[in-house]
This record gives sequence, structure tokens and C-alpha cells, in this order.
Amino acid sequence: MKRLLIQRHNLKIQINASVDEGVFLGFDMQKALAQNPNLLRTLLGLSFTLIFLLSYAVYGATVSPSYYVYETDTNSTLHNTDSPARIYDAEENTTTWRWSFGADGTNLTWVNLTTSELSRDSIVRLTNSAGLFSHTKLGDPDADDFSCEDRCYQNTTHEIINDDGEDVKIISMTTTDPGRRNNGTVFAKSLSQAEDKAREIIDYQHTPSIIIVEITELGNRSTTPSINLVTVNEDFSSIEVFSIDAGTEFLWALAAVIGCFSMILIPSFTIYFAARAKERKNELELKLSEDDVDASIEHLEDSN
Repeated sequence: MKRLLIQRHNLKIQINASVDEGVFLGFDMQKALAQNPNLLRTLLGLSFTLIFLLSYAVYGATVSPSYYVYETDTNSTLHNTDSPARIYDAEENTTTWRWSFGADGTNLTWVNLTTSELSRDSIVRLTNSAGLFSHTKLGDPDADDFSCEDRCYQNTTHEIINDDGEDVKIISMTTTDPGRRNNGTVFAKSLSQAEDKAREIIDYQHTPSIIIVEITELGNRSTTPSINLVTVNEDFSSIEVFSIDAGTEFLWALAAVIGCFSMILIPSFTIYFAARAKERKNELELKLSEDDVDASIEHLEDSN
């Protein structure tokens, strides 16, 4: 009789185990946690350690003492345009106004021409025998996807035909190298080497530096068009090691790495906690089943 009760007790447990899936999964998880009760703490500690190390690595990669930033002093010159030469061509019935300017060729970067009070169908020319880079969209704030390095062309003469008599601008440069204009960066092992490299980039002699402006108008004109010619020269000013806000950069790096790790850790921990919840549910159901079996056994024993 006792053996029958034990068999029935075992049978009751096996029946409940087969009906409710996941009972043995609860035993496996419990066994794993018994072998390493600090599993969750270990995973979290390892994750935060990796996040900190990778954040510092990202931050360190953005701060390099080998990069130096240099600045230049800009000197703009507005040239005198009071006395142009007037040339009238009777055969063509055209009047040409000519200005000649002696620009400073040392580190010359920009040559900018603006004309106004023009007649219709007049022709504006900007000439320099050493050559200048220009494009109609250069200096246009509304130009989209424009790169002078790719689209500007070098000519000794740049010409624009004024069809409607409005103002005309010709913006030109002596080079498309951005390091020669405004500020720039260099890679060097020391501050003195960086300064030498920066001065080598900036130093330039544009020769010949004579700038000629011509405006040709139809008819025998006596009213001189109005022009403005500005040339820009730049010279080395200062240089310093490239630096950033360390605190802000570290926070950005930390946020980036935490975001990457979260994509991996959140699903993993979700699965872990779901398994733990299912384990607790299975343990509760198993305990209730055992209580039912014990109650049944006691009832049978009392009946006998």
C-alpha cells in the first residue's frame, strides 16, 4: 500500500510535469543560478566596464596632440578707381573703359570685382596674366552643392555679359587650396614643425600681380561705370594644438557606446528576466501540485 502511494505520488508529479511545459526549464535555470548566484551582478559589472573603456577609447581617438590649428591675419585693400582709360572704337561703335591695378602679390588670395551703373549688353572682363580661379556661383549664398575646388576654372580673363544692365560681380581666387585661405590644420610632431608647415602652406607669391578691369559698352559713352575692386592678402598669425571640450566629448562618446550596448544588452536581459519569471511561475505550480499530491496521500492514508 505504501509503495502504491509512492508510485501515485510520483505519477502525479510526472503528469503535472508533462502537462505544464517549462517545469524542467525552471530546474535548469535554478541550477545555473545556484552555480553562479551573482550572474546578474557579473553581467552588469562587465557591461559597464566595457562601456567605460570603449567610451574612453572613443574620446582618446578624437583628441590628438599631433594636429595643430593655425590662423591667418586678413588684409583687404579697396583700390582707387577714379581714373580709367576711355577707348572709343568708331568702327564697332563701342566704348571700352579700362582700369589697371597693381595688387600686392604676397599671399594674395582673393580678387573681387563689383560693377554698377552699366548699360545693357555691356561686357565686363577681369584679367590677370598669372591666372585666377572663378565661377558664376562662387560667392553666391544660394548656390547648392557647389565646390569651387571641383567646378571653378582658371583663366587669365574672366568675362560676363550683362544683358539687363544690373550690377555684375566677379569673385575670383588665386588658388582653390582651402589651407591658403582663412584658417587650417596641419599634422606634425611638435609645435615648431607645425608652424613651419603652416607657413609653407600660406606663403605664396602671385606674380605678375597686375589686375586689369575692362568694361565694353555699346555706343559712344561718356558716363564712367562704377566699379569696386578688393584684393585680399593673408599672413600667418598664430598656431596652437587642436583641443576640444574634454567633458562634453567624453559624454558624447559615453552616450554613443551606451546606445550600442543597449541594443545588445536590453534583449538579453529581457530574455533573462522573462525566464526568471517563468521559472517562478513553474515553481509555484509545482509546489501546488506537490501539495495536492500530499493532500491526496494523507486522505488515502486516513481512509485506510
